[in-house]
Amino acid sequence: MPTLRVSEGSARIHLNRPQRHNRFEPADIETLSAMLRALAGHTSVRVLILTATGPSFSSGFDLDTLSGDRAVECTQAFAAMCDLLEGLPIPTVCGLNGNVYGGATDLALACDFRIGVEGCCLQMSPARLGIQYYYSGLQRYVERLGLREAKRLFLMGEQIDTPTMLRIGFLTETCAPDKLEARLDVVAGMLAQRSPASLRGLKSSLNSICRGTADATEINARFVESLTCSDAREGLKAWSERRLPKFASV
Repeated sequence: MPTLRVSEGSARIHLNRPQRHNRFEPADIETLSAMLRALAGHTSVRVLILTATGPSFSSGFDLDTLSGDRAVECTQAFAAMCDLLEGLPIPTVCGLNGNVYGGATDLALACDFRIGVEGCCLQMSPARLGIQYYYSGLQRYVERLGLREAKRLFLMGEQIDTPTMLRIGFLTETCAPDKLEARLDVVAGMLAQRSPASLRGLKSSLNSICRGTADATEINARFVESLTCSDAREGLKAWSERRLPKFASV
């Protein structure tokens, strides 16, 4: 089952079913969804790290469930879970400690950043299983990787290696396996030092621009308002004094 730990403004979710390559069973989906809903209203948390235990990040959706009576219910819940993750107002970082397959690739894409270990691979193969895919997952693939790569991964079902994952934009960066936790700590610490209000507003604006739902007037109004807010005053003062700013929680 996934576990959640919150410490000093940073939240960490670990997938903890290594003996089954962290595949998502119905109980895992329910647990992780509840964690994400709780984090959405947790104003003191500034960043979420999502990673896993074991040699794989995740083998994806449980195929026994996919062929059972709860297939529609659970796949819809899985899609909603990925949408919850994408919609979190705080920055999210996925630490890919190993291979990622199937629906777990969409979970990773729902994060803002993806740091993968050297040697990890990706495969998305609904066409090999004779199924299609839910709208928001396809949308994330096209938005983040482009139509050409989305077609390649979904239609061909080809397994791709770490350099290819980095080249097409699935990975933000890579590191040695024994450096992953340290790198996640550095990235989490960096994000936790930024203005929470600024991060939330910027993330919302960038996502809406990418999705084609942005309201330019609203975004510009938020920018103008931010110029005189308390975080701006503290940020500019800290910059001139060559110190780290002390931003308030949202």
